[in-house]
Amino acid sequence: MKIIKYFFEFLFIIIFFSIFKIIGYKNASNLGEKIGRIIGPIFRSSHIVLKNFKNLNDSYSHNEIKNIIKNMWGNYGRIFAEYMYLDKFRNDVLSSNIEINGQKILDEIKREKEPVIFVSGHFNNFELMAMHLEKSGINLAAIYRPLNNKFLNPLMEKIRKNYICTKQIKKGIAGTKEILKYFKEGTSIALMIDQRVSEGIRCDFFNKQALTTTIPAQFVKKFNCKIVPLYIHRIQGHKFKLEVLDPLIFSKDEKIEVITHKLNEILEEMIRRNPEQWIWTHNRWK
Repeated sequence: MKIIKYFFEFLFIIIFFSIFKIIGYKNASNLGEKIGRIIGPIFRSSHIVLKNFKNLNDSYSHNEIKNIIKNMWGNYGRIFAEYMYLDKFRNDVLSSNIEINGQKILDEIKREKEPVIFVSGHFNNFELMAMHLEKSGINLAAIYRPLNNKFLNPLMEKIRKNYICTKQIKKGIAGTKEILKYFKEGTSIALMIDQRVSEGIRCDFFNKQALTTTIPAQFVKKFNCKIVPLYIHRIQGHKFKLEVLDPLIFSKDEKIEVITHKLNEILEEMIRRNPEQWIWTHNRWK
């Protein structure tokens, strides 16, 4: 049954991708937002979104939560539509739609030729971050989670390799070995730290224990490298602001738990800035 379900999902997405490609970037993004607001709440992940908000101690009212969730689904829909325009962002046709804060930091990393660990979360539009790093001349490998849909995944992998980041590493044990190989060869690593990982440690995230990746902390301990947080958010519907934060420098003697907790704190601050622009569908506190 899953194969049949995945096949029809694939056909559904291909049809919409074709429509998005025809109607132009702004129209596609606007249509994607409308589709996201209508279809998003139907998905099973809606109950995870509500559960995640219950885990927060933040004093959001019921109406505020409803509005955040509605806007989140709209942003999700925009990201979906914008996959058909990643080539335009990559080839500078739409690059003026991205405002960059902290380009000097990236230029310095490129000059030093010392690999770093870039960290961020699934913000809006998260795919543009790794793309800009590679376009800035940084030798980069990005970690990704393959889609469950075996029909759709090859297409998305092709899009990622062609337009986002040439070096793609599948999440998992085999991927961890590949990360080490790349890093030793001088390749910086970009990874999302906002998803639950079975091989992580329990660490406070919004004052509640959540399984969190320790890859950045482990690389600090092993290589004494810098960690560079990234944040992107959508402005004016079709434009983005990408922020490269100051590199974090930890001692090799710092505990893995301390480093991991600090990164979670930074992630929390990013989410609070624009809660509707973070993807709340991850089962973060399972």
